[in-house]
Amino acid sequence: MNMLMQLVFALLIICFLPLMSATVVQDFNHVERCKDSLYMGTPPRGIVDTNLKKICQRYADKPRYVTLYDPHKRIPVYSAYTFKKTEGDRRVDYPWMYEPQLAEVDGNGNMLPFPTGYLHMKFEDSQAVLDDYSDVVLYERGHLNPDQHQSTPHDRAATYTLTNVVPEIREFNIGPWREYEERIRVRLNNFCRGTAYIVTGVTTRGNMIRRNNQDRVAIPEDVWSAYCCTDYDRNAPHDVRIRFPSHAALAKNAKESNSVHEMPVQELEIFLKNNMDVDQNLQLFYDNCISPSPLPLYLQHTI
Repeated sequence: MNMLMQLVFALLIICFLPLMSATVVQDFNHVERCKDSLYMGTPPRGIVDTNLKKICQRYADKPRYVTLYDPHKRIPVYSAYTFKKTEGDRRVDYPWMYEPQLAEVDGNGNMLPFPTGYLHMKFEDSQAVLDDYSDVVLYERGHLNPDQHQSTPHDRAATYTLTNVVPEIREFNIGPWREYEERIRVRLNNFCRGTAYIVTGVTTRGNMIRRNNQDRVAIPEDVWSAYCCTDYDRNAPHDVRIRFPSHAALAKNAKESNSVHEMPVQELEIFLKNNMDVDQNLQLFYDNCISPSPLPLYLQHTI
């Protein structure tokens, strides 16, 4: 093989490396069914930072949801998932996991439980590890995709990866934010007839959890969430119906003044344009989650 052929072959390998990775991808559509976690298969648009990693969160050889991850701040920017109807009970017996694909391109792409012994430094460099949270009193590991919004054991287990959690003030995590997650669970259980798509994320201001005199994990300033469900009960009470097909929420990750404010998605997007590294084209849901209008009766026979 001459030198030119070797160079071409090497370039081809480099070009296809992102496609070979089963988990960290250039585009969520590169992994089978990964886009199913996104409304119209489309991720939020307008996020500027090109160093963020797109993770197709795989567990037991199946894509479960997607996360946009910041390996420098070692927290997710957002997780996007489909809501599964559930009774809302919480499970805490799942092992915490990490994402091997953030550090190396090999394996089958599944998240893995943290080992009881040594974890290579290359994984600590690319993501948060259990030691980052072990001696922190003020903060808890707060899920962006919460287990009580999932139904099967595998879908629930997949939420217990540190690439899906952020440091949340304990009083906020077990108080206003958990109450909001439960409120949304009940609302979507009762009034969403089709698939509900949820995107939950954070903003940061530079505060960090430190370990061994090093900045390790960014502490969110705000936590936000938005859902989209175009097939909903149009006979629902008015105060529920006005929160469809989409609605959003925003709260301070704080010990006090941390109540959750619900709002239209477009209002949340205005806030995020001023508080995140995004451009003015930011849009959380494709075409603003416009609900298709039912045809008038006199036109239905024409279909």
